[in-house]
Amino acid sequence: MRVIHLGKHKKILKIGIIAILLFSISVFVMSKTFAMQHYYNVDFTTGIVTATTLNVRSGPDTSYEVIATVRKNEYIRIFAAIGNWYIVQIEGDYIGAVSQKYIKPVYPKSNSSTGGSSTNSGTNPSTTLTTDEQEVFSLINEQRTKNGLSALKVDSEVQRVAKIKAQDMVSSNYFSHNSPTYGSPFDMLNSFKVSYQTAGENIAGNASNQEAVKAWMNSPGHKANILNKEYEYTGIGVVPSATYGKIYVQMFIKK
Repeated sequence: MRVIHLGKHKKILKIGIIAILLFSISVFVMSKTFAMQHYYNVDFTTGIVTATTLNVRSGPDTSYEVIATVRKNEYIRIFAAIGNWYIVQIEGDYIGAVSQKYIKPVYPKSNSSTGGSSTNSGTNPSTTLTTDEQEVFSLINEQRTKNGLSALKVDSEVQRVAKIKAQDMVSSNYFSHNSPTYGSPFDMLNSFKVSYQTAGENIAGNASNQEAVKAWMNSPGHKANILNKEYEYTGIGVVPSATYGKIYVQMFIKK
């Protein structure tokens, strides 16, 4: 009888241990699944890295492996957030998570009361352009009106892309229409969801706004963009550069 009772106790004990293990495993899996679903949208699509070097991880926690790194002043694309982490895309098409502590949101999306139009009047660009950018904008439109063309208008989304491209040229230390981060100007406009029929881009490195525009007008290809009657909207980025004084990017589109 004791042997039988002892056997029963062992069996009951084993069953109890298995049940506890299964319960623990099920709780662990359920909690992981719940955490993975807990994300929320953010009101911007671009962030700038503020840490000297920032790890991009395979998940939203320091326990996840590092899959890539990004450097200070690099721009990254933000998709959503989970807790205190952003889900991002970086160069090389890596998708991962970075700590929100080291990302500064840039260029929030416009919430226009007129139905979300991204176009700002060409006569009042001060809401989106710096002083340098306003001067270049005015100089460009002077050239157009002198040649019997209509003045360009500032499109806030094109302005956003031009500014990011100019900063990318400075931060990544290159001078080219093709960005190592974003690709061609057309790739970049597409990736930032800017709709257009035709598009163009002028770039320059100069210490003077007037000299930059003058250099463009002395170059057949750049002049053709400025005086292209098809273009209706523009965006202008002017960013300080240790190499050139300033980097200039002007993008043109026809919708």
